[in-house]
Amino acid sequence: MKSCDIIILTDERYDQPAAGHWYVDQLLHEEALLQEGLRRRGLTSRRVAWSRPDVDWSLTRAAVFRSTWDYFERFSEFSPWLDRTAAQTRLFNCPELLRWNIDKHYLRDLAERGVNLPETEYLEPGDHARLGERLAARSWREAIIKPSISGAARHTYRLNENNTAEIEPVVTALLREESMILQPFLPSVLTEGELSLIVIGGRCTHAVRKVAKRGDFRVQDDHGGTVHAHAATAAEIAFAETTAAACPSLPLYARVDAVLDETGALSLMELEVVEPELFFRFHPPAADALAAEIAVAL
Repeated sequence: MKSCDIIILTDERYDQPAAGHWYVDQLLHEEALLQEGLRRRGLTSRRVAWSRPDVDWSLTRAAVFRSTWDYFERFSEFSPWLDRTAAQTRLFNCPELLRWNIDKHYLRDLAERGVNLPETEYLEPGDHARLGERLAARSWREAIIKPSISGAARHTYRLNENNTAEIEPVVTALLREESMILQPFLPSVLTEGELSLIVIGGRCTHAVRKVAKRGDFRVQDDHGGTVHAHAATAAEIAFAETTAAACPSLPLYARVDAVLDETGALSLMELEVVEPELFFRFHPPAADALAAEIAVAL
């Protein structure tokens, strides 16, 4: 592979996809916005799947994680690849921050640093699920359980007293190999949706509101959710920027996902710094802002 300044990292499904599907076209448009921002700063770039075996990563000045949305499904490959590649070129975000953010135990660190998030119980490999007992012990009528390393709502379940017996065997099987987190279900996600606040270089550039389809609680568009422009309030901007600043180091880019808790306060669902969708189609200047941050970092 010929050398270039920046590699935009994707996964095999989107390395050289055929245009014409809304999801693919949306992805290519947003990554093209970033590439145009890089070009204006004299930086060459190309899109490459992280798992391609023919890439000499030392021939690029930096690699930027954008749509590596299969990493959690191929983590046994991705983890050593991350170590090897970090030794050959710069990674954005930095590998130490990526490692910290890959596992949702990072939520514990953010809670200790004052970020508001739901009460969280961590179930470790080898634990017994005992879902009904856990909900009863915390007086939770409903809860969400999901893997600590995951994405796209993989094995994310909404629990209540009527379905814990059905879901428990699935969770028990997962707990043989991986850890899970259990949190109370916050019903505002059904009425208000989930906010995604984009932070570039420590500053909130824009926001969107994600809404689940009727009868579901998952807001991701690959589960039928819809995405809408949102004008962030001063309080929402402050929440996003404070959350990003609570990371071990300031991310070059991040997405802060939040919903309203039972008191009406913003509550963190996820902080994504590995491969967050950044919704540049709603605010193209943010892609240029990220390109500027990359150029300065180099």
